[in-house]
Amino acid sequence: MQFLLQNYNYLWLVLAIVSGALLFVPMLRGNPDAVSPQQAVLLVNRENAVIVDVRDQTEFAAGHLPAARNIPLNEIETRSSELKKFIKRPLIVVCQSGNRSRSALAALRKAGFERVVNLDGGFAAWSQAGQPVSRA
Repeated sequence: MQFLLQNYNYLWLVLAIVSGALLFVPMLRGNPDAVSPQQAVLLVNRENAVIVDVRDQTEFAAGHLPAARNIPLNEIETRSSELKKFIKRPLIVVCQSGNRSRSALAALRKAGFERVVNLDGGFAAWSQAGQPVSRA
């Protein structure tokens, strides 16, 4: 205790605590590039977001988000021009668990899309949240 009171050492302690806390704030906020299924529904309803499913055609046919467009991950760079007419609208990128869609998110940003988000947990989280599923 005496160490803290000497020569304003308590200020250093306060500074260390505050700077440490500031390092954890971004972790508490979560991933700004990801949206929950509920947030995705709001984006679609309020801002007419476009859903891009990057799973392969078999996975897509087994079940997908309503009105989703299927562009498999391995074709995203060559087919991103199909989405150019939606460049001002938010894009929600979906895969099975959220891993492949992160790669697609990066490719779409590189192609000039600024409002791109990943569905956190992917199609599995969407289904588990009880959201509607289309089958084709």
